[in-house]
Amino acid sequence: MAKLPEGRHYYRATAGAPHHRPLHGAREAAVCIVGGGFAGLATAMSLMEHGQGDVVLLEAEQVGFGASGRNGGFVFGGFSLGERSLLHAAGAEQGRKLYQLTLDAVAQIRRRIERYRIECESRHEGIYLANWFDDARILDARQRFMAERLGVEWQRLSRAQLADKLDSRRYFGALFEPDGFHFHPLKYAQGLARALAEGGVGVHEGSKATRIERDGQGWRVSTPGGAVRARDVVVCCGGYIERLHPRLAGATLPVATYVMVTEALGARLQTAMRTGAAVYDTRFAFDYYRPLADTRLLWGGRISIRERGAAEVARLLYRDMLKVYPQLAGAKVEYAWSGMMSYARHQMPQLGRLPDGLWYGMGFGGHGVGPTTLAGEVLGAAIGGDGAALARFAQWGLASTAGQAGLLAAQLAYWYYELRDWMRQ
Repeated sequence: MAKLPEGRHYYRATAGAPHHRPLHGAREAAVCIVGGGFAGLATAMSLMEHGQGDVVLLEAEQVGFGASGRNGGFVFGGFSLGERSLLHAAGAEQGRKLYQLTLDAVAQIRRRIERYRIECESRHEGIYLANWFDDARILDARQRFMAERLGVEWQRLSRAQLADKLDSRRYFGALFEPDGFHFHPLKYAQGLARALAEGGVGVHEGSKATRIERDGQGWRVSTPGGAVRARDVVVCCGGYIERLHPRLAGATLPVATYVMVTEALGARLQTAMRTGAAVYDTRFAFDYYRPLADTRLLWGGRISIRERGAAEVARLLYRDMLKVYPQLAGAKVEYAWSGMMSYARHQMPQLGRLPDGLWYGMGFGGHGVGPTTLAGEVLGAAIGGDGAALARFAQWGLASTAGQAGLLAAQLAYWYYELRDWMRQ
């Protein structure tokens, strides 16, 4: 396998260059947001769209540097916590309302792409949940549950019908989610940042928050080049929070996931996929993949407690791809990368306000595009005085992840479910 570029992923290679200046000197603002991923950007967007433009957003690296700009690019409803578990934890009525918030977030993303003319290669051709197991009851039960309990209609495809779209012996039918879509996540993040800057929000890249401290009735956020005094501060740092805020860091599991992108396949892509939809499967440790505009195939999967180098990621995922599409043997992998996601122990977003008044939004790992947008709406409303939506997330607080022991437990759990999938097939 050819040598792959370390530290440079496909999205970064095909997106525009960073162009928001670092913070220099002192600034004052009504709200300071720490973190330029989807959650921070969405919070700033919500505030701006509701008339609060006195906002400063600080990003340590570049907008979309972390999981927001490196993920699979799937945009669809739901949380990392499965739908059945969601309804069990929240109750039928509240669970359904929470799920609806994620569908509203998907619609919000569509609106923002159109409103701000964000060129992010969005493909509105749906998403397939392909059945890895030769057991029709899996799809039947899922389809019935989604319709009866959540009011969502997913279309059922037989094995033969799916074969017209995905030429693989690995799958046994699918459910099709027509309202889902996929896009270039880093271009979307950059588009949001551009819209914010044009709307008067101060967006600063290369501005790592080194300290957050009380300053009279407000806060002071320090960076290497300056400081922001603000009435409210929102921390949206995800898997890269490090030591900025020990309590928030202690409630986050930084977990890595892996993605690769093939060379442009041209007509050869049609030997595997004859659809522009994105795909994932019914295993716990599922593959997820989608065709790109230039006929490449983006393939992701696996989770681990550590990041891996490009060559190792490519070897693992290439092997996974050939299990599904052996006809793509010999296709070159041109990009491969890993990135850190922030998981909460309860698998739900962590949205709230600490007793000292600091706002936070994190814990979106594994299913973050819709929920980060939801978080922005919820946090923006709460900062503006309407905390009704935020209260729905109160039961999922800052549960300790137990540090290294928690990471080891997460890895062991992943291996257990991976083994269970293997035994089931």
